[in-house]
Amino acid sequence: MDQEQQALIEEAEKLAEGAEDSKALYDVKMRYLGRGGKVPSLMQRMKEIAQELRPAFGKQVNALREKLEELFAAREARMKEKEMAKRLEEEAVDVTMPGKKRAEGTLHPVTRVKSELIDIFSGMGFEVFEGPEVETDHYNFTALNTPADHPARDMQDTFYVGEKLLLRTQTSAGQIRLMEKKKPPIKMLSPGRVFRSDDDATHSPMFHQMEGLVVDKGITLCDLKGMLDEFARTMFAETAKTRLRPSYFPFTEPSVEVDVSCYVCGGHGCPLCKGTGWIEVLGAGMVNRHVLENCGVDPDVYSGFAFGMGIERIAMLKYGLGNIKLLTENDVRFLGQFRD
Repeated sequence: MDQEQQALIEEAEKLAEGAEDSKALYDVKMRYLGRGGKVPSLMQRMKEIAQELRPAFGKQVNALREKLEELFAAREARMKEKEMAKRLEEEAVDVTMPGKKRAEGTLHPVTRVKSELIDIFSGMGFEVFEGPEVETDHYNFTALNTPADHPARDMQDTFYVGEKLLLRTQTSAGQIRLMEKKKPPIKMLSPGRVFRSDDDATHSPMFHQMEGLVVDKGITLCDLKGMLDEFARTMFAETAKTRLRPSYFPFTEPSVEVDVSCYVCGGHGCPLCKGTGWIEVLGAGMVNRHVLENCGVDPDVYSGFAFGMGIERIAMLKYGLGNIKLLTENDVRFLGQFRD
């Protein structure tokens, strides 16, 4: 047994010294001390030994186990020191080297304009309300004075996802939802994504809108004009003015298209305003009395105005962009230009 024990120790010591890393050393250790290893196998020979010799044999095996454990512990300690030294060498940092400059991100221009619009109208007392993007036909059309056979539906190519469900074509649907829940006075802003089957240099199948609604006693078109003037001065230029042109929307009467004086040429005419001195920015009007009635609001007591604008259009005008697809391609070289 003494010779066999010494041979095992020398063999284990040789293999342990030859291990190149902690994993290899662990494998060697398990070969001798692990379950099914050589030392536990010796204990299984106990039943082959005479009864009177078993205590001595057991002591020898235990002594062998202790020696091997000491051997592997010493080797593991040296291995850890070696690996730590190697790691420190590989991860050494030269503090005299210049640091690496990391590129900073920036807000998307649509996000910037949306936040700016919310700030402008929140400063005028508007609260923000966001409705669902998948709407019912009732909220998107019918409640907005657009029945099933109304020709105004032809103005918008709608994405239907069910018989009475669709991707909203306008955030005006949120105005109906709020008026059903809250009675006047109302002053709300409804931003969000909308969807229409339209795609060219100035239109996208998915874009962002910002709708506004004011309902109270004594609201007139003059209130709308004054609010739009303040919006134009804050968003574009202190000298900006607005003008209203007659138009048609089923949910407002009268309806108007709103132009802002060109902030580049000051109204004298330039390529941006196509020589007219004015730029069309949004649609608006006085809330149609049928819309108020559909929401349970008495049109003989209350009146209101509504307006809606495309956030991408405002961004294109503000930053002088000629193609709306620049806002959806997510080219970091383009987006990196929009910094404070």
